[in-house]
Amino acid sequence: MTAKVLEDQKDGRSRNRPPKDGLPIQIEMERAKKNEETEEILAKLDRMMPNVTFRDINNTTSAKNSKATILNHKDSYCVGEHLMVRLDMYDHLGKRKEYGGDFLRARIYSLDLKAGASGSIKDFRNGTYLVNFTLFWEGNVRASILLIHPSEGISALWASRKKGYDKIAFTGKFLNGTSEVTTECGFNLTRNAELCEYLDERDQEAFYCLKPKHVPCDAFIRLKSYNKPVSYLTTLEQSLFKRSNIGVQIPQMTGEIHVVQCEDNQTKASEKCRLETNPPFPSGFVWQNQWHPLFCNLSMFNALEQIQTCLKGKLVYFMGDSTVRQWMENLKRRVPNLTYLDVHVGEKPQKLIAVSTSQNIQIQWKKHGHPYIGSLEYIVKDHSYITRDIDDIAGDKNTVLVISLGQHFRPFPIEFFIRRAINIRQAIRRLLLRSPGTRVIIKGENIREMDINQERFSDFHGYAQYLAAKDVFRDLEVAFLDAWDMTVAYNTKDVHPPDYVVWNEINAVFNSIC
Repeated sequence: MTAKVLEDQKDGRSRNRPPKDGLPIQIEMERAKKNEETEEILAKLDRMMPNVTFRDINNTTSAKNSKATILNHKDSYCVGEHLMVRLDMYDHLGKRKEYGGDFLRARIYSLDLKAGASGSIKDFRNGTYLVNFTLFWEGNVRASILLIHPSEGISALWASRKKGYDKIAFTGKFLNGTSEVTTECGFNLTRNAELCEYLDERDQEAFYCLKPKHVPCDAFIRLKSYNKPVSYLTTLEQSLFKRSNIGVQIPQMTGEIHVVQCEDNQTKASEKCRLETNPPFPSGFVWQNQWHPLFCNLSMFNALEQIQTCLKGKLVYFMGDSTVRQWMENLKRRVPNLTYLDVHVGEKPQKLIAVSTSQNIQIQWKKHGHPYIGSLEYIVKDHSYITRDIDDIAGDKNTVLVISLGQHFRPFPIEFFIRRAINIRQAIRRLLLRSPGTRVIIKGENIREMDINQERFSDFHGYAQYLAAKDVFRDLEVAFLDAWDMTVAYNTKDVHPPDYVVWNEINAVFNSIC
Protein backbone atom coordinates (compact mmCIF):
# COMPACT_ATOMS: atom_id res chain seq x y z
CA MET A 1 0.00 0.00 0.00
CA THR A 2 1.40 3.40 -0.97
CA ALA A 3 0.87 6.80 0.60
CA LYS A 4 0.80 9.93 -1.52
CA VAL A 5 -0.52 13.49 -1.48
CA LEU A 6 -3.57 14.41 -3.56
CA GLU A 7 -3.86 18.05 -4.52
CA ASP A 8 -6.94 20.17 -3.76
CA GLN A 9 -10.00 18.96 -5.67
CA LYS A 10 -12.01 22.08 -6.27
CA ASP A 11 -15.11 20.43 -7.69
CA GLY A 12 -15.72 18.49 -4.46
CA ARG A 13 -16.10 15.16 -6.25
CA SER A 14 -16.10 11.94 -4.23
CA ARG A 15 -12.73 10.27 -3.77
CA ASN A 16 -13.69 6.92 -2.37
CA ARG A 17 -12.25 4.97 -5.32
CA PRO A 18 -8.74 5.14 -6.77
CA PRO A 19 -8.21 6.55 -10.26
CA LYS A 20 -8.06 4.27 -13.31
CA ASP A 21 -5.71 6.21 -15.57
CA GLY A 22 -2.45 4.59 -16.57
CA LEU A 23 -3.15 1.11 -15.18
CA PRO A 24 -1.84 -2.00 -16.94
CA ILE A 25 -4.44 -3.63 -19.22
CA GLN A 26 -4.63 -6.78 -17.06
CA ILE A 27 -5.43 -4.79 -13.92
CA GLU A 28 -8.05 -2.76 -15.80
CA MET A 29 -9.68 -5.97 -17.07
CA GLU A 30 -9.68 -7.56 -13.61
CA ARG A 31 -11.14 -4.39 -12.14
CA ALA A 32 -13.91 -4.30 -14.75
CA LYS A 33 -14.72 -7.96 -14.08
CA LYS A 34 -14.82 -7.34 -10.32
CA ASN A 35 -17.09 -4.32 -10.75
CA GLU A 36 -19.40 -6.36 -12.97
CA GLU A 37 -19.65 -9.16 -10.39
CA THR A 38 -20.24 -6.62 -7.61
CA GLU A 39 -23.11 -5.09 -9.56
CA GLU A 40 -24.60 -8.53 -10.26
CA ILE A 41 -24.61 -9.49 -6.57
CA LEU A 42 -25.96 -6.08 -5.61
CA ALA A 43 -28.75 -6.42 -8.18
CA LYS A 44 -29.60 -9.87 -6.83
CA LEU A 45 -29.89 -8.43 -3.30
CA ASP A 46 -31.93 -5.49 -4.62
CA ARG A 47 -34.48 -7.89 -6.07
CA MET A 48 -34.92 -9.48 -2.63
CA MET A 49 -35.55 -6.20 -0.82
CA PRO A 50 -38.95 -4.52 -0.39
CA ASN A 51 -39.32 -1.05 -1.83
CA VAL A 52 -42.20 0.49 0.07
CA THR A 53 -43.06 3.77 1.75
CA PHE A 54 -45.50 4.53 4.54
CA ARG A 55 -47.05 7.60 6.16
CA ASP A 56 -48.43 6.02 9.31
CA ILE A 57 -46.72 3.47 11.56
CA ASN A 58 -50.10 1.76 11.90
CA ASN A 59 -49.74 0.63 8.29
CA THR A 60 -46.53 -1.29 9.03
CA THR A 61 -46.31 -4.97 9.94
CA SER A 62 -47.46 -5.82 13.44
CA ALA A 63 -46.07 -8.95 15.13
CA LYS A 64 -48.91 -8.89 17.65
CA ASN A 65 -51.63 -8.92 14.97
CA SER A 66 -49.93 -11.45 12.71
CA LYS A 67 -50.96 -15.09 12.81
CA ALA A 68 -49.00 -18.34 12.84
CA THR A 69 -50.79 -21.54 11.85
CA ILE A 70 -49.39 -25.07 12.00
CA LEU A 71 -50.20 -26.74 8.69
CA ASN A 72 -49.42 -30.32 9.74
CA HIS A 73 -50.69 -30.33 13.32
CA LYS A 74 -50.78 -33.63 15.21
CA ASP A 75 -50.42 -34.86 18.78
CA SER A 76 -46.82 -35.98 18.38
CA TYR A 77 -44.09 -35.95 15.75
CA CYS A 78 -41.21 -38.29 15.01
CA VAL A 79 -37.60 -37.10 15.27
CA GLY A 80 -36.58 -35.95 11.79
CA GLU A 81 -40.08 -34.90 10.74
CA HIS A 82 -40.90 -31.32 9.81
CA LEU A 83 -43.15 -28.81 11.52
CA MET A 84 -44.66 -26.54 8.86
CA VAL A 85 -45.97 -23.14 9.95
CA ARG A 86 -47.76 -20.58 7.79
CA LEU A 87 -47.42 -16.92 8.74
CA ASP A 88 -50.05 -14.41 7.71
CA MET A 89 -48.88 -10.87 8.39
CA TYR A 90 -51.15 -7.98 9.39
CA ASP A 91 -50.54 -4.31 10.11
CA HIS A 92 -51.33 -2.49 13.36
CA LEU A 93 -54.87 -1.76 12.16
CA GLY A 94 -55.55 -5.45 11.57
CA LYS A 95 -55.35 -5.19 7.79
CA ARG A 96 -53.82 -8.09 5.88
CA LYS A 97 -50.39 -7.31 4.41
CA GLU A 98 -50.23 -7.67 0.64
CA TYR A 99 -46.43 -7.68 0.20
CA GLY A 100 -43.50 -9.45 1.85
CA GLY A 101 -39.99 -8.40 2.80
CA ASP A 102 -40.32 -8.63 6.60
CA PHE A 103 -37.08 -9.62 8.37
CA LEU A 104 -37.99 -12.67 10.45
CA ARG A 105 -36.05 -15.10 12.65
CA ALA A 106 -37.36 -18.60 13.31
CA ARG A 107 -36.07 -21.01 15.94
CA ILE A 108 -37.15 -24.12 17.84
CA TYR A 109 -35.77 -24.86 21.30
CA SER A 110 -36.01 -26.97 24.45
CA LEU A 111 -34.66 -25.10 27.46
CA ASP A 112 -34.32 -28.19 29.66
CA LEU A 113 -32.31 -29.99 26.98
CA LYS A 114 -30.21 -26.92 26.11
CA ALA A 115 -31.28 -27.52 22.52
CA GLY A 116 -32.07 -25.22 19.60
CA ALA A 117 -32.18 -25.02 15.81
CA SER A 118 -32.90 -22.48 13.10
CA GLY A 119 -35.98 -22.67 10.92
CA SER A 120 -35.95 -21.88 7.21
CA ILE A 121 -38.34 -19.20 5.94
CA LYS A 122 -39.89 -18.84 2.48
CA ASP A 123 -41.32 -15.45 1.56
CA PHE A 124 -44.18 -15.61 -0.96
CA ARG A 125 -43.99 -11.80 -1.37
CA ASN A 126 -47.70 -11.38 -0.62
CA GLY A 127 -47.73 -11.16 3.18
CA THR A 128 -47.59 -14.93 3.61
CA TYR A 129 -44.55 -16.93 4.72
CA LEU A 130 -43.84 -20.62 5.17
CA VAL A 131 -41.58 -21.60 8.08
CA ASN A 132 -40.04 -25.07 7.98
CA PHE A 133 -38.68 -26.52 11.24
CA THR A 134 -36.83 -29.84 11.25
CA LEU A 135 -37.47 -31.63 14.54
CA PHE A 136 -33.98 -32.84 15.34
CA TRP A 137 -34.36 -34.16 18.90
CA GLU A 138 -36.73 -36.04 21.14
CA GLY A 139 -38.63 -34.16 23.84
CA ASN A 140 -40.94 -31.20 24.28
CA VAL A 141 -40.13 -28.44 21.81
CA ARG A 142 -41.26 -24.84 21.51
CA ALA A 143 -41.22 -22.63 18.43
CA SER A 144 -40.26 -18.96 18.34
CA ILE A 145 -40.79 -16.64 15.38
CA LEU A 146 -39.58 -13.06 15.79
CA LEU A 147 -40.34 -10.05 13.63
CA ILE A 148 -36.92 -8.38 13.73
CA HIS A 149 -37.94 -5.54 11.39
CA PRO A 150 -41.11 -4.96 9.34
CA SER A 151 -40.77 -4.75 5.58
CA GLU A 152 -41.19 -0.96 5.79
CA GLY A 153 -38.15 -0.83 8.09
CA ILE A 154 -36.12 -3.06 5.77
CA SER A 155 -36.93 -0.79 2.84
CA ALA A 156 -35.74 2.22 4.86
CA LEU A 157 -32.54 0.52 6.07
CA TRP A 158 -31.62 -0.67 2.57
CA ALA A 159 -32.14 2.82 1.12
CA SER A 160 -30.11 4.37 3.94
CA ARG A 161 -27.23 1.96 3.46
CA LYS A 162 -26.84 3.05 -0.16
CA LYS A 163 -26.41 6.72 0.71
CA GLY A 164 -22.79 6.95 1.70
CA TYR A 165 -19.78 6.30 3.88
CA ASP A 166 -20.34 9.03 6.46
CA LYS A 167 -22.25 7.23 9.23
CA ILE A 168 -18.85 6.41 10.77
CA ALA A 169 -16.13 9.05 11.05
CA PHE A 170 -12.43 8.41 11.60
CA THR A 171 -9.86 10.48 13.46
CA GLY A 172 -6.26 9.95 12.37
CA LYS A 173 -3.17 10.84 14.34
CA PHE A 174 0.09 11.90 12.71
CA LEU A 175 3.51 12.27 14.25
CA ASN A 176 5.00 15.73 13.79
CA GLY A 177 8.50 15.51 15.21
CA THR A 178 8.00 14.96 18.94
CA SER A 179 4.37 16.06 18.96
CA GLU A 180 1.18 14.59 17.52
CA VAL A 181 -1.54 16.13 15.39
CA THR A 182 -5.02 14.81 14.62
CA THR A 183 -7.07 15.09 11.44
CA GLU A 184 -10.19 13.76 9.75
CA CYS A 185 -9.94 10.49 7.79
CA GLY A 186 -12.34 8.32 5.83
CA PHE A 187 -13.30 6.72 2.54
CA ASN A 188 -15.13 9.59 0.90
CA LEU A 189 -13.64 12.96 1.80
CA THR A 190 -14.90 15.76 -0.42
CA ARG A 191 -13.37 18.80 1.21
CA ASN A 192 -11.36 21.20 -0.89
CA ALA A 193 -8.11 20.38 0.82
CA GLU A 194 -4.91 18.44 0.37
CA LEU A 195 -5.42 14.75 1.08
CA CYS A 196 -3.17 11.88 2.02
CA GLU A 197 -4.21 8.88 -0.07
CA TYR A 198 -3.39 5.37 1.15
CA LEU A 199 -3.89 3.26 -1.94
CA ASP A 200 -3.70 -0.40 -2.83
CA GLU A 201 -3.91 0.01 -6.56
CA ARG A 202 -4.17 -3.67 -7.50
CA ASP A 203 -7.15 -4.35 -5.23
CA GLN A 204 -8.86 -0.97 -5.68
CA GLU A 205 -8.73 -0.17 -1.96
CA ALA A 206 -8.24 3.43 -0.83
CA PHE A 207 -8.38 5.35 2.44
CA TYR A 208 -7.87 9.09 2.91
CA CYS A 209 -6.91 11.62 5.55
CA LEU A 210 -6.91 15.40 5.41
CA LYS A 211 -3.20 16.17 5.22
CA PRO A 212 -1.92 18.05 8.29
CA LYS A 213 0.13 21.11 7.40
CA HIS A 214 3.87 20.50 7.14
CA VAL A 215 3.47 16.81 8.05
CA PRO A 216 4.22 14.03 5.52
CA CYS A 217 1.58 11.40 4.76
CA ASP A 218 3.97 8.65 5.87
CA ALA A 219 3.79 10.01 9.44
CA PHE A 220 0.29 8.49 9.89
CA ILE A 221 0.47 6.41 13.10
CA ARG A 222 -2.94 5.86 14.75
CA LEU A 223 -6.65 5.77 14.02
CA LYS A 224 -9.98 5.57 15.86
CA SER A 225 -13.62 5.97 14.91
CA TYR A 226 -16.89 7.31 16.22
CA ASN A 227 -20.54 7.32 15.15
CA LYS A 228 -21.18 10.51 13.24
CA PRO A 229 -24.51 12.24 14.04
CA VAL A 230 -25.85 11.37 10.60
CA SER A 231 -29.09 9.59 9.72
CA TYR A 232 -30.82 9.04 6.41
CA LEU A 233 -34.02 7.86 8.11
CA THR A 234 -37.04 10.09 8.60
CA THR A 235 -38.39 10.60 12.11
CA LEU A 236 -41.24 8.23 11.27
CA GLU A 237 -38.83 5.57 9.98
CA GLN A 238 -36.64 5.92 13.07
CA SER A 239 -39.64 5.05 15.25
CA LEU A 240 -39.59 1.55 13.76
CA PHE A 241 -36.18 0.96 15.33
CA LYS A 242 -36.97 1.68 18.95
CA ARG A 243 -35.90 -1.31 21.00
CA SER A 244 -39.53 -2.19 21.83
CA ASN A 245 -40.21 -2.60 18.08
CA ILE A 246 -37.24 -4.88 17.36
CA GLY A 247 -37.40 -8.66 17.60
CA VAL A 248 -41.06 -8.86 18.63
CA GLN A 249 -42.52 -12.32 19.17
CA ILE A 250 -45.31 -13.39 16.83
CA PRO A 251 -47.99 -14.94 19.09
CA GLN A 252 -47.47 -18.64 19.76
CA MET A 253 -49.55 -20.89 17.58
CA THR A 254 -49.51 -23.65 20.20
CA GLY A 255 -47.81 -24.75 23.37
CA GLU A 256 -45.18 -27.46 23.44
CA ILE A 257 -44.69 -29.76 20.48
CA HIS A 258 -44.15 -33.41 21.45
CA VAL A 259 -41.37 -35.16 19.55
CA VAL A 260 -40.69 -38.87 19.97
CA GLN A 261 -38.18 -41.32 18.54
CA CYS A 262 -39.84 -43.53 15.94
CA GLU A 263 -38.28 -46.74 14.68
CA ASP A 264 -38.83 -45.87 11.03
CA ASN A 265 -37.07 -42.52 11.48
CA GLN A 266 -33.91 -43.67 13.24
CA THR A 267 -30.92 -42.74 11.13
CA LYS A 268 -27.34 -42.73 12.25
CA ALA A 269 -24.73 -40.54 10.66
CA SER A 270 -21.62 -42.46 9.74
CA GLU A 271 -19.39 -39.99 7.94
CA LYS A 272 -16.71 -38.01 9.72
CA CYS A 273 -17.62 -34.32 9.71
CA ARG A 274 -16.06 -31.91 7.27
CA LEU A 275 -17.17 -28.34 6.78
CA GLU A 276 -18.73 -27.85 3.35
CA THR A 277 -18.41 -25.02 0.86
CA ASN A 278 -22.20 -24.69 0.54
CA PRO A 279 -23.79 -26.15 3.70
CA PRO A 280 -27.58 -26.59 3.85
CA PHE A 281 -29.72 -24.36 6.06
CA PRO A 282 -30.12 -25.28 8.79
CA SER A 283 -26.71 -26.93 8.83
CA GLY A 284 -27.17 -28.54 12.24
CA PHE A 285 -28.66 -28.13 15.68
CA VAL A 286 -27.69 -27.62 19.32
CA TRP A 287 -28.30 -30.35 21.91
CA GLN A 288 -26.91 -30.24 25.47
CA ASN A 289 -25.15 -27.03 24.41
CA GLN A 290 -23.13 -28.91 21.78
CA TRP A 291 -23.37 -28.29 18.06
CA HIS A 292 -24.40 -31.29 15.94
CA PRO A 293 -24.03 -30.94 12.16
CA LEU A 294 -26.42 -32.75 9.85
CA PHE A 295 -25.53 -36.08 8.28
CA CYS A 296 -22.15 -36.63 9.96
CA ASN A 297 -20.51 -37.60 13.23
CA LEU A 298 -18.84 -34.70 15.00
CA SER A 299 -15.85 -35.55 17.19
CA MET A 300 -15.48 -33.50 20.36
CA PHE A 301 -11.98 -32.20 21.03
CA ASN A 302 -12.60 -31.48 24.70
CA ALA A 303 -9.48 -33.07 26.21
CA LEU A 304 -6.22 -31.12 26.21
CA GLU A 305 -4.41 -34.06 24.63
CA GLN A 306 -6.90 -34.14 21.74
CA ILE A 307 -6.50 -30.39 21.10
CA GLN A 308 -2.70 -30.60 21.18
CA THR A 309 -2.68 -33.61 18.86
CA CYS A 310 -4.89 -31.73 16.41
CA LEU A 311 -2.76 -28.58 16.46
CA LYS A 312 0.67 -30.25 16.64
CA GLY A 313 2.96 -29.03 13.88
CA LYS A 314 0.37 -26.60 12.54
CA LEU A 315 0.63 -22.95 11.59
CA VAL A 316 -2.79 -21.36 12.10
CA TYR A 317 -3.76 -17.90 10.84
CA PHE A 318 -6.88 -16.16 12.12
CA MET A 319 -7.58 -13.05 10.03
CA GLY A 320 -10.39 -10.57 10.46
CA ASP A 321 -12.49 -9.12 13.23
CA SER A 322 -12.73 -9.72 16.98
CA THR A 323 -15.18 -12.63 16.57
CA VAL A 324 -12.28 -14.75 15.28
CA ARG A 325 -9.87 -13.17 17.77
CA GLN A 326 -12.15 -14.86 20.33
CA TRP A 327 -11.11 -18.19 18.83
CA MET A 328 -7.46 -17.50 19.60
CA GLU A 329 -8.21 -16.30 23.11
CA ASN A 330 -10.37 -19.39 23.70
CA LEU A 331 -7.60 -21.72 22.52
CA LYS A 332 -5.04 -19.92 24.66
CA ARG A 333 -7.15 -20.59 27.77
CA ARG A 334 -7.57 -24.26 26.87
CA VAL A 335 -3.93 -24.98 25.98
CA PRO A 336 -1.69 -23.90 28.89
CA ASN A 337 1.59 -24.36 27.02
CA LEU A 338 0.59 -21.82 24.38
CA THR A 339 2.53 -18.64 25.15
CA TYR A 340 1.81 -15.17 23.79
CA LEU A 341 4.72 -13.38 22.16
CA ASP A 342 5.11 -9.68 22.89
CA VAL A 343 4.37 -8.02 19.55
CA HIS A 344 4.18 -4.48 21.00
CA VAL A 345 0.65 -3.74 19.80
CA GLY A 346 -0.40 -1.13 22.35
CA GLU A 347 -3.71 -0.77 24.19
CA LYS A 348 -6.05 -2.30 21.59
CA PRO A 349 -4.94 -5.71 20.27
CA GLN A 350 -4.53 -5.82 16.52
CA LYS A 351 -2.12 -8.69 16.27
CA LEU A 352 -1.63 -11.67 18.56
CA ILE A 353 0.87 -14.52 18.24
CA ALA A 354 0.94 -17.58 20.47
CA VAL A 355 3.39 -20.49 20.22
CA SER A 356 4.06 -23.83 21.80
CA THR A 357 7.66 -24.87 21.15
CA SER A 358 7.12 -28.33 22.65
CA GLN A 359 4.23 -29.08 20.25
CA ASN A 360 5.52 -26.98 17.33
CA ILE A 361 2.30 -24.93 17.24
CA GLN A 362 2.02 -21.33 16.08
CA ILE A 363 -1.27 -19.43 16.06
CA GLN A 364 -1.66 -15.84 14.87
CA TRP A 365 -4.56 -13.40 14.79
CA LYS A 366 -4.40 -10.14 12.86
CA LYS A 367 -7.16 -7.59 12.37
CA HIS A 368 -8.42 -6.87 8.89
CA GLY A 369 -7.69 -3.58 7.14
CA HIS A 370 -9.95 -0.53 6.83
CA PRO A 371 -12.66 -0.24 7.99
CA TYR A 372 -11.94 -1.21 11.57
CA ILE A 373 -14.39 0.46 13.93
CA GLY A 374 -13.51 1.27 17.52
CA SER A 375 -13.39 4.17 19.95
CA LEU A 376 -9.94 3.09 21.18
CA GLU A 377 -7.00 4.11 19.05
CA TYR A 378 -5.15 1.43 17.13
CA ILE A 379 -1.80 1.55 15.36
CA VAL A 380 -1.74 1.78 11.56
CA LYS A 381 2.03 1.69 11.08
CA ASP A 382 1.90 -1.92 9.91
CA HIS A 383 -1.59 -1.71 8.43
CA SER A 384 -2.39 -4.19 5.68
CA TYR A 385 -5.42 -5.72 4.02
CA ILE A 386 -6.24 -9.43 4.37
CA THR A 387 -5.46 -9.96 0.68
CA ARG A 388 -1.85 -8.83 1.17
CA ASP A 389 -1.50 -10.94 4.33
CA ILE A 390 -2.73 -14.00 2.42
CA ASP A 391 -0.21 -13.27 -0.33
CA ASP A 392 2.54 -13.53 2.32
CA ILE A 393 1.50 -17.05 3.40
CA ALA A 394 3.62 -19.85 1.95
CA GLY A 395 1.01 -22.48 2.80
CA ASP A 396 1.18 -26.28 3.01
CA LYS A 397 -0.84 -29.20 4.40
CA ASN A 398 -0.12 -28.05 7.97
CA THR A 399 -1.22 -24.46 7.37
CA VAL A 400 -4.75 -23.38 8.34
CA LEU A 401 -6.32 -20.04 7.42
CA VAL A 402 -9.58 -18.83 9.01
CA ILE A 403 -11.11 -15.56 7.75
CA SER A 404 -13.90 -13.59 9.43
CA LEU A 405 -15.29 -10.45 7.83
CA GLY A 406 -18.48 -8.46 8.22
CA GLN A 407 -19.30 -6.68 11.49
CA HIS A 408 -17.17 -3.60 10.71
CA PHE A 409 -18.66 -3.26 7.21
CA ARG A 410 -22.31 -3.01 8.27
CA PRO A 411 -22.45 0.84 8.38
CA PHE A 412 -21.12 1.22 4.83
CA PRO A 413 -22.60 0.59 1.36
CA ILE A 414 -22.71 -3.16 0.79
CA GLU A 415 -20.75 -3.00 -2.46
CA PHE A 416 -17.76 -2.07 -0.27
CA PHE A 417 -18.08 -5.44 1.51
CA ILE A 418 -18.68 -7.32 -1.75
CA ARG A 419 -15.56 -5.90 -3.41
CA ARG A 420 -13.46 -6.78 -0.35
CA ALA A 421 -14.83 -10.35 -0.35
CA ILE A 422 -14.01 -10.71 -4.06
CA ASN A 423 -10.46 -9.46 -3.42
CA ILE A 424 -10.06 -12.02 -0.63
CA ARG A 425 -11.39 -14.78 -2.89
CA GLN A 426 -8.77 -13.88 -5.50
CA ALA A 427 -6.02 -13.99 -2.85
CA ILE A 428 -7.24 -17.41 -1.67
CA ARG A 429 -7.13 -18.67 -5.26
CA ARG A 430 -3.52 -17.53 -5.56
CA LEU A 431 -2.70 -19.27 -2.27
CA LEU A 432 -4.33 -22.55 -3.35
CA LEU A 433 -2.53 -22.45 -6.71
CA ARG A 434 0.86 -22.36 -5.02
CA SER A 435 -0.13 -24.48 -2.00
CA PRO A 436 -3.23 -26.59 -2.75
CA GLY A 437 -2.97 -28.47 0.55
CA THR A 438 -3.63 -25.34 2.64
CA ARG A 439 -6.87 -25.54 4.65
CA VAL A 440 -9.03 -22.40 4.25
CA ILE A 441 -12.17 -21.72 6.29
CA ILE A 442 -14.54 -18.78 5.82
CA LYS A 443 -16.32 -17.99 9.08
CA GLY A 444 -19.73 -16.52 8.34
CA GLU A 445 -21.08 -13.55 10.22
CA ASN A 446 -22.97 -14.06 13.49
CA ILE A 447 -26.01 -12.31 14.93
CA ARG A 448 -25.55 -9.62 17.56
CA GLU A 449 -27.33 -7.36 20.09
CA MET A 450 -30.64 -5.70 19.29
CA ASP A 451 -30.12 -2.65 21.52
CA ILE A 452 -27.58 -0.97 19.21
CA ASN A 453 -28.01 1.61 16.47
CA GLN A 454 -29.95 -0.31 13.84
CA GLU A 455 -29.23 2.03 10.94
CA ARG A 456 -25.54 1.20 11.31
CA PHE A 457 -25.36 -2.27 12.84
CA SER A 458 -28.69 -4.08 12.38
CA ASP A 459 -28.56 -7.84 11.87
CA PHE A 460 -30.39 -7.14 8.62
CA HIS A 461 -27.16 -5.60 7.29
CA GLY A 462 -25.26 -8.63 8.55
CA TYR A 463 -27.70 -11.00 6.89
CA ALA A 464 -27.34 -9.22 3.55
CA GLN A 465 -23.56 -9.61 3.87
CA TYR A 466 -23.97 -13.26 4.88
CA LEU A 467 -25.88 -13.89 1.64
CA ALA A 468 -23.33 -11.93 -0.40
CA ALA A 469 -20.40 -13.84 1.12
CA LYS A 470 -22.03 -17.20 0.34
CA ASP A 471 -22.42 -16.00 -3.25
CA VAL A 472 -18.82 -14.81 -3.57
CA PHE A 473 -17.20 -17.95 -2.12
CA ARG A 474 -19.66 -20.56 -3.45
CA ASP A 475 -17.36 -21.97 -6.18
CA LEU A 476 -14.14 -21.87 -4.17
CA GLU A 477 -12.55 -24.97 -2.62
CA VAL A 478 -12.89 -23.68 0.93
CA ALA A 479 -14.95 -24.65 3.97
CA PHE A 480 -17.76 -22.36 5.15
CA LEU A 481 -18.63 -22.21 8.85
CA ASP A 482 -22.22 -21.01 9.12
CA ALA A 483 -21.90 -18.94 12.29
CA TRP A 484 -25.22 -17.24 11.47
CA ASP A 485 -27.08 -20.55 11.68
CA MET A 486 -25.17 -21.55 14.82
CA THR A 487 -25.76 -18.33 16.74
CA VAL A 488 -29.46 -18.29 15.83
CA ALA A 489 -29.70 -21.87 17.14
CA TYR A 490 -27.86 -20.88 20.33
CA ASN A 491 -29.88 -17.63 20.56
CA THR A 492 -26.78 -15.66 21.54
CA LYS A 493 -27.73 -12.09 20.50
CA ASP A 494 -24.20 -10.87 21.21
CA VAL A 495 -21.52 -9.75 18.76
CA HIS A 496 -19.10 -11.74 20.94
CA PRO A 497 -20.82 -15.07 21.64
CA PRO A 498 -20.11 -16.82 24.96
CA ASP A 499 -17.15 -19.17 25.27
CA TYR A 500 -19.14 -22.38 24.89
CA VAL A 501 -20.49 -21.19 21.53
CA VAL A 502 -17.05 -20.08 20.36
CA TRP A 503 -15.63 -23.46 21.36
CA ASN A 504 -18.27 -25.27 19.31
CA GLU A 505 -17.31 -23.15 16.30
CA ILE A 506 -13.65 -24.08 16.82
CA ASN A 507 -14.56 -27.74 17.34
CA ALA A 508 -16.36 -27.80 13.98
CA VAL A 509 -13.18 -26.51 12.32
CA PHE A 510 -11.04 -29.07 14.14
CA ASN A 511 -13.19 -31.78 12.57
CA SER A 512 -12.20 -30.43 9.16
CA ILE A 513 -8.48 -30.00 9.74
CA CYS A 514 -7.58 -32.97 11.98
